[in-house]
Amino acid sequence: MRQRILLGEQAEEAEVNMTPMLDVVFIMLIFFIVSTSFVVEAGVDVHRPSAETSEAQKQTAVIIALTAEEEIWLDRKPIDIRMVRPALERMKVEQADISAMVQADEESSTGKLVALIDQLRLAEIPYSVSTVKP
Repeated sequence: MRQRILLGEQAEEAEVNMTPMLDVVFIMLIFFIVSTSFVVEAGVDVHRPSAETSEAQKQTAVIIALTAEEEIWLDRKPIDIRMVRPALERMKVEQADISAMVQADEESSTGKLVALIDQLRLAEIPYSVSTVKP
């Protein structure tokens, strides 16, 4: 009779408290959400020129598209050339190590591409021009 009482007491003491484990899981989830860098897509398809020396880029935070009609797209919205620098400077405040990828259509003018690159340089954003490998 004495043994049954001891077994009953042990069964009551062997509860598993899930609260600390859930706390750790939520903290890890918050950490991964905060530390993830998001890619801002341009929002328009362009026909990029080909280049023999194309290389894959590892980290890009902002994609800026220059269409054949010479429209500039940033964050899935058309943007005026005068607003590119302020928009990028706002993004730079949010993410200090931001970089840009310029996707210029092969039919766009060189003048508009140079003006866009000038805005990137004024905002002190590192950039690269996207091409396709033939």
